[in-house]
Amino acid sequence: MQKYVIGECPICNHDLKVTRLKCNHCQTEISGDFQLSKFNYLSKDHLYFIELFIKNKGSIKKLEKELNVSYPTVKKLMKEVTESLGYKMDEDEEPDEKGPDRDAILEKLAKGEITSDEALKMLGE
Repeated sequence: MQKYVIGECPICNHDLKVTRLKCNHCQTEISGDFQLSKFNYLSKDHLYFIELFIKNKGSIKKLEKELNVSYPTVKKLMKEVTESLGYKMDEDEEPDEKGPDRDAILEKLAKGEITSDEALKMLGE
């Protein structure tokens, strides 16, 4: 069973630091104050999303199928991961954005809460 370095304290939820490294081959030990990468601080779900994103070559359509979720859900996850890495996308910089309510309308359609005719009408407005 592999053990992974955690980046967040399980007691107080603050960032952890690595202070000691050891080579299993020659037993050399190095101590100091080492920086973890941004990825060490991501949740398992966000790391899994990044793995699938790379596997699917960034195709949102393929991610939708593999995760069995709607387009708006993939976009939401992408935004969460981006922000978790310390970046912020402005609303006007988001790719494929067709209006402020587009994602909500598509989500309702995917859940069967509205018909395709209602969705088309709402998107047309």
